[in-house]
Amino acid sequence: MMAHGGRLVAEALSREGVTHLFTLCGGHIQNIYDGCLDVGIRVVDVRHEQTAGHAADGWARVTGQPGVVAVTAGPGVTDVVTALANAQRAGVPLVCIGGAGPSQLTDRGSLQDMNHLDLIKSITKASYRVLQTDRVAEYISTAFRVALSGVPGPVYLEMPIDVLMGFADVEDFADPKTSRTAAQPAPDPTEFARAVEILSQAERPVAIIGGQLHWSRDQKALLDLLDWFPHAHLRQRDGPGRAPPDHPCLFTRARRAALAEADVVLMCGTPFDFRVDYGRAPTWSRDTKIIKVDRDATTLGHNRGVDVGLVADTGLVLRALVEALPHSADHHAEWTATVRLSEDASRAKMAREMVIDSDPPNPLRVCAELDKYVDDDTIVIGDGGDFVATAAYVLKVRRPGLWMDPGPLGTLGVGPGYAMAAKLARPNARVIVVYGDGAFGLHAMELEAMARQGIAVMCLIGNDAGWTQIRRGQVEFFGEERAVATGLAYTRYEEVARALGCHGEWVETTAELGPALERAFHATDVLHKPAVVNVKIASSEFRKGSISV
Repeated sequence: MMAHGGRLVAEALSREGVTHLFTLCGGHIQNIYDGCLDVGIRVVDVRHEQTAGHAADGWARVTGQPGVVAVTAGPGVTDVVTALANAQRAGVPLVCIGGAGPSQLTDRGSLQDMNHLDLIKSITKASYRVLQTDRVAEYISTAFRVALSGVPGPVYLEMPIDVLMGFADVEDFADPKTSRTAAQPAPDPTEFARAVEILSQAERPVAIIGGQLHWSRDQKALLDLLDWFPHAHLRQRDGPGRAPPDHPCLFTRARRAALAEADVVLMCGTPFDFRVDYGRAPTWSRDTKIIKVDRDATTLGHNRGVDVGLVADTGLVLRALVEALPHSADHHAEWTATVRLSEDASRAKMAREMVIDSDPPNPLRVCAELDKYVDDDTIVIGDGGDFVATAAYVLKVRRPGLWMDPGPLGTLGVGPGYAMAAKLARPNARVIVVYGDGAFGLHAMELEAMARQGIAVMCLIGNDAGWTQIRRGQVEFFGEERAVATGLAYTRYEEVARALGCHGEWVETTAELGPALERAFHATDVLHKPAVVNVKIASSEFRKGSISV
């Protein structure tokens, strides 16, 4: 077909199954929009490029396929850097198309001219500069293949304006069925046999399953393994394949108690990072045997030595364990019951605050009230620190892949992008963003983009007038009088929401909370209008002692 470069981009994206392109407009990339109109790709615009990048990330998490973001040159590219870094750290595949000035004017000082590739290459799996219009489709195919191979991640394609405006005759578009393989790495037989032997002899086994399971073709393998070989499964928030909230093997509040006593830990698709205290004592016993599974061989042994290292897909390993391990319905029952005692004790402390009628509302009570609206298909996005961490322990997200948060990079501002992508990908699902008041301020203007484009998301703000996760430690270390840059005001953010075309509610008492939530969900579910419930929350000791660095 003879077409301009933007149409060739859109045609190649469409053949990859892309239905939505997330963007903030720019003159360098306008030909791509024109092409998208021709092939039926919806162009979704936002108010900041970081949000567009997070939306591509969120699309991948919800659908299992790479999201696509297009940004203009110079500051458009620099604005999307945070989203690319977040996707890389979390192992999420996306394709970012960046505009650039005319290729013949590179380094001459054209509008928004800068060296994008050197900036981007450290936070992407690969970065390419496309210099010929007739190779646009080829590079699109390469980007998808690289983004999905091994440990998934973001890929950057720079396309100068003359390439996108130029015309070419392209007949040979790559077919995703043949241009990349669906094959995933299976466990090495010798090392796997050692893993089976260790697990078969374990008395106190624990599993931590991370986000790589999301990209496996066999996500059901985890639940099958827990049914066949019941053991303590510790929730990892980046692990979308985790067990449902009422599963007898799932533990969310007994991590330290379980790890300190475990004799074997099966750790799949997630690193020994700050979330698990780097595998160090005293959180971990020095005698614990470690079976580590990862698609990236270089992570095996990082921060903590392993007894068995498997370079493999998490789902394939878990499925192989179902087939190889002996059935042990009751063998670990005593161990699981011991861990459950610790879990129940911790949850009992939470339960008291979840029913308290104090004014302003206790944050755990707020989350408990919100949980009444979380059904089997509800997607929940956490965007914040202290309040979001509280919500993560209270909200009972029912199925894999329905919780998203700032992740291991700790990136605030993910909420609007994730939420917009989630609602567009699953229009019949309820989508909730749980905000801290600090995080809400980063991209509040995205409410205008949601309202204008009919993306009905419900946002709940836990408003404690501060960056509390940071401020708590700051006050402890330096004293109240020296706690600077962490205080906010009880700002009426719901008034901003109303001005931007959304439904807005302000809540100061527990009695007001239920009716306000009811009206907000009526706005999103029936009127198809975004809503914001801004709740003034009380202080709580629930998160005391949590780390902020």
